[in-house]
Order: sequence, then C-alpha cells, then structure tokens
Amino acid sequence: MKRYADLLAAAQARVRELMPWEVAARLQRPDAPLLLDVREPAEFAQARIAGSVNVPRGVLEAACEWDYDDTEPALAGGRERPIVVVCRSGQRSLLAADLMTAMGFADVVSMKTGVRGWNDAELPLVEASGDRVDPDRAQALLAARVRADQRRPQAAVRPAVQADAAGPASRP
Repeated sequence: MKRYADLLAAAQARVRELMPWEVAARLQRPDAPLLLDVREPAEFAQARIAGSVNVPRGVLEAACEWDYDDTEPALAGGRERPIVVVCRSGQRSLLAADLMTAMGFADVVSMKTGVRGWNDAELPLVEASGDRVDPDRAQALLAARVRADQRRPQAAVRPAVQADAAGPASRP
C-alpha cells in the first residue's frame, strides 16, 4: 500500500522543482510561464502570487481538457507552454505537475516550498482585490494547522516501539 509520502517521493523523482526566487526571475522574462495555483478557491482568495490562475487540484484533469465544465482555456490550449504549478507548501503542486506531465504537457515544473516559501523569500503576495498582503499576515494565513484529531494516534505507534525496545526475549 502506498502512502502520501510514497506518492510525493515518486513524483519528486520525475518532476523538476524550482525555488521561489527562480520562479520570480522566470516571471520577469518575456516568455514568462503560466503560473498555475492548485489550491482551493478560499486559499487562493486570501493570498496569491499576482497573475496566477487558480484551478483547484480536484478538477485539474478536466480543466486540462476542452469541452468540460471545468475547462481552463489557458491549460487546454497550452500543452506546449511552460507552466509552473504552485500550492501552499509544494506538495499538491508536485503531484499536479506529475499528473500534467503524464497528460502530455511538455514543460511543467513545481515550485518547491509553495506560496509559503514565496512569502518567506519576501516576494509579494496579493489578495482577491489585488491589494498586497502583509508578509506577517500571509505567514499566519499560510501556516500549517494540523488539529489534534489529525495526528497519528499514539496507541498505534506505541506497541511496535515497546516490542522493539523490549527485545527479542519478550516476543512470543
């Protein structure tokens, strides 16, 4: 059974990643890539890189093709165009870039560290209105929020650790 970490590791072996400052430099060029943000619309509205296009990860496959409700013309017609995929931390974008490559997109990369890394590099973010987001506010908006109920139960970890610590003599 593959876990999320396994899927990420496999994608990382196939997908090129760029750091935020490398993406910023590419965006200044005349042949700037399409910047595709695969976060959910509410995340995108709070803090995003100016000029990015939002296609949530959940509808990406349909957005890449013509004739669907979720079709994004910039994607469906841009299989040869350079594309940089971004998300909050660089994980969803890695999987999305891997998928897009499998769908035949010629030049797709993922931005390592995501929008959080962009903000950490002191690069500007904007909100839905186009107003600049204060970097400290952006940091709070982009922080990981793993609740207690989302953490691995300790009981599931403890028996294996206790058995290993007890040594082979205590095993049946």
